[in-house]
Amino acid sequence: MEPALATDKGAQVKDELSEKCQKLFLEFLEEFQSPTGEILYPPDAEELIRPERNTLTVSFSNIEHFNQQLATTIQEEYYRVYPYLCQAVRHFARDHGNIPPSKEFYVAFSDFPSRQKIRELSTARIGSLLRISGQVVRTHPVHPELVSGTFLCLDCQSLIKDVEQQFKYTQPSVCQNPVCANRKRFMLDPNKSRFVDFQKVRIQETQAELPRGSIPRSVEVVLRAEAVEVAQAGDRCDFTGTLIVVPDVAALATAATRSETSSRVTGKEGFEADGIQGLKALGVRDLSYRLAFLACHVAPTNPRFGGKELRQEEQTAESVKKQMTVQEWEKVFEMTQNKNLYHNLCTSLFPTIHGNDEIKRGILLMLFGGVAKVTMEGTSLRGDINVCIVGDPSTSKSQFLKHVEDFAPRAVYTSGKASSAAGLTAAVVKDEESHEFVIEAGALMLADNGVCCIDEFDKMDLKDQVAIHEAMEQQTISITKAGVKATLNARTSILAAANPVDGRYNRSKSLKQNVNMSAPIMSRFDLFFILVDECNEVTDYAIARRIVDLHCRNMESVERVYSTDEIQRYILFARQFQPKITLEAQEFVVDQYKRLRQRDSGGSTKSAWRITVRQLESMLRLSESMARLYCSDEVHPKHVKEAFRLLNKSIIRVDSPDINFDQEQQDNEDINDQDIMQGEEGNGEEGNATNGTNGYAGKMMDMEQQPVKEKAVASRPALKMPFSEYRRVSNLIVLHMQKMEEMDEECSLKRSELINWYLKEMESEIETEKELIIKKNLIEKVLHRLIHYDHIIIELTQTGLKKVGDGEEPLTEEDPFLVVNPNYILDD
Repeated sequence: MEPALATDKGAQVKDELSEKCQKLFLEFLEEFQSPTGEILYPPDAEELIRPERNTLTVSFSNIEHFNQQLATTIQEEYYRVYPYLCQAVRHFARDHGNIPPSKEFYVAFSDFPSRQKIRELSTARIGSLLRISGQVVRTHPVHPELVSGTFLCLDCQSLIKDVEQQFKYTQPSVCQNPVCANRKRFMLDPNKSRFVDFQKVRIQETQAELPRGSIPRSVEVVLRAEAVEVAQAGDRCDFTGTLIVVPDVAALATAATRSETSSRVTGKEGFEADGIQGLKALGVRDLSYRLAFLACHVAPTNPRFGGKELRQEEQTAESVKKQMTVQEWEKVFEMTQNKNLYHNLCTSLFPTIHGNDEIKRGILLMLFGGVAKVTMEGTSLRGDINVCIVGDPSTSKSQFLKHVEDFAPRAVYTSGKASSAAGLTAAVVKDEESHEFVIEAGALMLADNGVCCIDEFDKMDLKDQVAIHEAMEQQTISITKAGVKATLNARTSILAAANPVDGRYNRSKSLKQNVNMSAPIMSRFDLFFILVDECNEVTDYAIARRIVDLHCRNMESVERVYSTDEIQRYILFARQFQPKITLEAQEFVVDQYKRLRQRDSGGSTKSAWRITVRQLESMLRLSESMARLYCSDEVHPKHVKEAFRLLNKSIIRVDSPDINFDQEQQDNEDINDQDIMQGEEGNGEEGNATNGTNGYAGKMMDMEQQPVKEKAVASRPALKMPFSEYRRVSNLIVLHMQKMEEMDEECSLKRSELINWYLKEMESEIETEKELIIKKNLIEKVLHRLIHYDHIIIELTQTGLKKVGDGEEPLTEEDPFLVVNPNYILDD
């Protein structure tokens, strides 16, 4: 630079390209017309005059239509021309009204055509206009950022205005007063400086974009002005802006302290000779920089489906309809008129999974969700439905979870053993630069307004399971750590998959004993589905055909009535309905709930877990979900009926198989009778009627005596009895014995007396001698089991006193006395 120019401090190099862009952009704002012929941007300029507004959003596709060369220049030289474009917006606003001189204006570009992945960001793209997408994992609080500072020279008291700041605090290089040569002593005048809202957000690659075996990359995004507080943790957003290089302050700070301590004299004397020369004096020669992304516009990745628009207006069915094209709306309307909609949606959603229709229905209703309500006192009642699938290995549990994760817009997939409590809810971490505590979203926060799929739920540590309690019922996450007290939203449905305790589901135990889960968590699930891997020739053949088909013809074998996009659109539309419960449906719900409670306390069949008010709420949520599925504004009894049916499949289950008396006899021939009694099978059909899909035993709730059927088997006939019948008989016997003992404490019944009493009770049902023999065999077997297996009855085989000295041996009774175990309590 020549000396003459160097002395002229006010001279600035003119950027002709940028100024040309500014003129063209201003022209564009003044003149651009929509296809209908109206001028688009002047109404927006009138908005900008309002004190809270400062950003004009411009569609990039409009600029391309107006002037392709201008669009190309903005795209390639974005960082260079951006201040001039903002200046153009300022002139534009000034032409349309009065604006304060100190107000800053900004421009934001929407509808940018191409989209980059976070992995593709490299130094070659610095300064050009880009659009990147990712999931927000951490948001910082909003700070004021100094845009241009006004400094006061402490030597001559002159003001130096409009000193631009470049991502760090920048003082003027020298005082503008020709007499004063001050280079160091300046003071910022905050009243005359200009500030802008500034927020840092960290975004991370979404699961879908992640290459196999890689850790997700993350990038810091800097938001300014109206873009702040738009993206919340867990949102999937598109950010339009440019890559910038910023000094890595954290690395500099650590390097500086390290080199300062290692070299040269510290303290006053060391610096007096040459003054403080910034980083050079600290022995730091290498500067570290890192990439950040300066965004001017934030938009949701897929505004069609996935929660609300980012401006947080509540959507209505009408506003969703307006977003669709005519063809899309016609398709949605056609789906609402379809009689087989329920079935078709199930098959289209999980085309590669055979059978398991109940589970498909349950998951489909979970995607539609119930209606969340807030009571007058402000208590919120959740509308999300939680589903748990328990089942044997290889029964396609994880497939369901993966399907939902791919399909639902805000779904997060996590595995139980690999997840900690903080990873599921939220973690409080210290920021490297500002050293303040920030909240980093966990899986449940990231899945807000979506679905959280947790695989291997039973393998989670109990202390981690406890973290989910609050999120599952109250739908919030409360944190009190490191001085951060926060209550965060986690309005998510949970879809969990678990394996039974022993690897396979044991039917002789209840659901609670089969699953390693605490009672509070179990009650928070609306639906429990049990998958039992049973051998069944028909289903095995169908599943094998399905899998072979899938392997051979991959895509052609998948039959769908509706495509995923159509289902997504339909669910988004249907979720806008808020169905109300009609009077008839109210009556029906109350009746069904009473039935469930009575059956639960009936005693002959033990249900999987106690029926509580939570199950009543589950029924209401499922009914509302059914009404939404049919786009109905009211919940009718038919919707409640389907909800009750699903809940019934889920709750009322006789987990115990038939009791096979002959099996015990083979196992324990040394215990009692050596002679093998021949008996016919006592109604074993009920056990075989178990539906393998859901492990739900068909008609076992029947409390009446089953008619005894005769069944010829080639080998020795088996003597069987349904578990409900066995419980009934044993309760009858125990009640009779307890009654006799109460009447006369000395009274003890002999075995033969008890058998005779029972046969007398059953007199009306016995017609032939053969039936009598079968009944007698059966009651003997039941008594044998009650004595030796269940230890409900105690057999007194020896009477009299023990032999002392030369006394008599105690007598061994052929027909022993029977008494009820004093510790036994009859079930309700």
